[in-house]
Amino acid sequence: MGTECIQKDFGFHPLKHREIRAQFDGGAITTEGGGLLLREVEKRIGIVRQFAACFRDYRNADLIEHTVEELVAQRVYGLALGYEDLNDHEELRKDPLLAVLVEKSDPVGEVLAGKSTLNRLELTPATASAKARYKKIVADHAAVDRLFVEVFLAAHPQAPSQIILDLDATDDPLHGNQEGRFFHGYYGHHCYLPLYIFCGEFLLGGRLRPSNIDASAGSLEELQRIVKQIRAVWPEVRILVRGDSGFCREELMAWCAAESVDYVLGLAKNERLKAQIKKELKKAKRQYHQTGRAARFFREFYYQTRKSWSQRRRVVAKAEHLEKGENPRFVVTSLVAEEWPTPALYEELYCARGEMENRIKEQLMLFADRTSTAYLRSNQLRLYFSSVAYVLLQMLRRVGLAGTELARAQCATIRLKLLKIGARIRISVRKVWVSLAGGYPYVALFRQVHEKLCAVPLKC
Repeated sequence: MGTECIQKDFGFHPLKHREIRAQFDGGAITTEGGGLLLREVEKRIGIVRQFAACFRDYRNADLIEHTVEELVAQRVYGLALGYEDLNDHEELRKDPLLAVLVEKSDPVGEVLAGKSTLNRLELTPATASAKARYKKIVADHAAVDRLFVEVFLAAHPQAPSQIILDLDATDDPLHGNQEGRFFHGYYGHHCYLPLYIFCGEFLLGGRLRPSNIDASAGSLEELQRIVKQIRAVWPEVRILVRGDSGFCREELMAWCAAESVDYVLGLAKNERLKAQIKKELKKAKRQYHQTGRAARFFREFYYQTRKSWSQRRRVVAKAEHLEKGENPRFVVTSLVAEEWPTPALYEELYCARGEMENRIKEQLMLFADRTSTAYLRSNQLRLYFSSVAYVLLQMLRRVGLAGTELARAQCATIRLKLLKIGARIRISVRKVWVSLAGGYPYVALFRQVHEKLCAVPLKC
């Protein structure tokens, strides 16, 4: 005979003459009601399904409780909804709305995977097989890399005339003894040095790297892979590579020239370069002292290093004077002056790369820096999970939020205002009723997003 639970209520300070009592008897309630919109995005782009297809499952089919697609979906949706840690899933696995997103046939009767199962998914080595005892789901990292480019290509019905590939590296602080952990003098702590490649808002590549390397290490190989995949579908598209001075390397520029890829890259200043704009720096300083406001002048010239560069290249220089003193900056490019005049190339084209910083910040909003496993491979897989969660939210913004007040909102804002909605779940034989909170302040926006998503054809 089962134990009969006695429901205990809680008394709180009264509201004037009204008594306040509380009980845990609300039934199946979730705080993730807006996650239904993410499911609609997935039905139209299929990123989670395609990501799951990048895993090889060696488990015995007769003994499987959670499919690979369910495990992957649970992890991705969890990150998108703000749950960074595997420990969160010990309670999150009971959430009926997440079970709906994961496509469980019985959202109430079936619990989702716990932290241990999800942990085994992340820690499976590349050499695992059916003979392995516990870890038998192997991720194909090369297939995942291709997937991000495929999603980018599929999002454009027609090939654009030009695309810009932005490269940047950032630090991922580490607090344990992870594989590939080194101290980085510039950042001042132990970290990884992940490389990101974006085209506008689209993430095309995310590579986790140790930090005892040059910032450009591996960037050429990533570009070669991505450009080859893009040109296989868009052979005529013009490609421009943009990055800071950390990527200004002879190998990369020579490859761009050989492959008809343009580039605009920051160039680290030195005394030879500063001597080229000595007059402009003096002029800027004089104007600053006259007006008390920042002054800048531009000049372009051709420059070649004494040893490392194979040829002379066009350099655009900014001679600027600020309150703190002179601030010279240099950019090297393959673009000609007739197409991009000197001031416009620096101010409009090169400086626009700063928008990529916002995309990297969004990776952190989706916990791409949660790289606390012992191995570089499993931490790379965690970065992939965060990247897929980003793609889901980015496509929600691109398709569902276009023309709305949140059209340019970052992932954390979208999560807070559109996904975190209290809801009660009721399951019948034929329906799943989701009663969203009546006090939700963005009902009109939610309805608008839903209508936009429903207008997009289903993919899966």
